[in-house]
Amino acid sequence: MLTQLGFSKYAYDWRHEHLASLPEEIKIARQSNISITAVWMWIDKQTDSPGKLSEDNEKLLTILRETGLKTQLWVGFNNNFFEYESDKEKIEKGVEMIQYLRTVTKPLSIRIGLYNHGDWFGEPDNQLKILDKINDPSLGLIYNFHHAHKQVDRFPELLQKMMPWLWTVNINGMKKDGPQILPVGDGDEELGMIKNIKASGFKGSIGILGHVDTKDVKEVLQKNLDGLKMLTEKL
Repeated sequence: MLTQLGFSKYAYDWRHEHLASLPEEIKIARQSNISITAVWMWIDKQTDSPGKLSEDNEKLLTILRETGLKTQLWVGFNNNFFEYESDKEKIEKGVEMIQYLRTVTKPLSIRIGLYNHGDWFGEPDNQLKILDKINDPSLGLIYNFHHAHKQVDRFPELLQKMMPWLWTVNINGMKKDGPQILPVGDGDEELGMIKNIKASGFKGSIGILGHVDTKDVKEVLQKNLDGLKMLTEKL
């Protein structure tokens, strides 16, 4: 499907039931000359802490180690990880967890990107405080339109702040009041946001979503590609 649509790379999102087939997916991707450039990881206070990862996250790292997949790890946090803490304590907890992940992934030649997924950790200003405190140029930021509806008006300012760390921007159709997932080109805010990205000189990756459970993913991706082409002609 990805080959038919013209893709040569993708980021891998998963849930527990998908891990069993990940080694086969990596094998098929390699045979098809398609790169898995990123793999998602979710950190939850109930199961993850510095020095200990959930069984699923440990299994993910084992698969990456055994297959030798050198990729990026896009790390998001459940808001429960930072509950009941002061801002200073939240930053310290974020720093400690990211440093631990950096330690366990460095031997695998995997780089870590902070992934905005809403709540406290989904605010770029907070992610930047964590990155500035760690001060490791191997770390980066992944910015997702679909988790940034409350940031639309601030996007030009946030983009300039993120630029030194920004690896990827995943775009989405954007209306301030939602819905969260909307095809590119079906919103009324994304063209202006994309113009800001173009004007910034950003040289990283642009992603689109196949993130709709109720529709065929091929149709979802094609719809986003069509919308992206339409908007590109307006730049």
